[in-house]
Amino acid sequence: MAVSLEIEKTVGDPVMGIDEAGRGPLAGGVYAAAVSVPLALAEQLLVGAWSEINDSKKLTEKKRERLAAVIKSTDGCRWAIASASPKEIDELNILNATHLAMRRAADEVGAEHILVDGLPVKTLPHAVNVVKGDAKSLLIAAASILAKTARDADCLRLEALYPGYGFAKHKGYPTKDHLEALSRLGPCPEHRRSFGPVAEAVEMDSLLKGSAT
Repeated sequence: MAVSLEIEKTVGDPVMGIDEAGRGPLAGGVYAAAVSVPLALAEQLLVGAWSEINDSKKLTEKKRERLAAVIKSTDGCRWAIASASPKEIDELNILNATHLAMRRAADEVGAEHILVDGLPVKTLPHAVNVVKGDAKSLLIAAASILAKTARDADCLRLEALYPGYGFAKHKGYPTKDHLEALSRLGPCPEHRRSFGPVAEAVEMDSLLKGSAT
């Protein structure tokens, strides 16, 4: 099913779409993006420059990167990308940190009406939540692309800073290779200490250091 503007038309103009990326990984921040386009312009984009926009999970990495550049360069489009750090995730929990990132992105764009992917967001009490909205709403889908590409780019930064974990490949998700690297190397500063596998690695690392003294 292709994305459309049907949901946007029900909430009013101007409206922004918001989505997140990176709730499940063991390392790095959680990202959120907000995208707003006047509905008259969005109608043109839907059949023009944005006709290939869809849920980021349904797109290849190459196509996501190309479409992210298109979204960012579109005249009349207001967009923002925000994040919550691993430290904030550990302090607030992943749900609250995700909501914080969404609030940060929404505040930068500042549209009157808000559509947000998934369940209700307490930091956006007046937003309309849309389950699987990234597969239904053009603006939420556009936000999903910006959030995903921003987080993937951050994983390349982590790869350069902390080689050996494989961040460029698994993007921080708990794959077999990532768990093996975590066991072998211990957690890096960007790992989320409140997540089970990382907490176990921290404990093991502490035990090993204690036994060596």
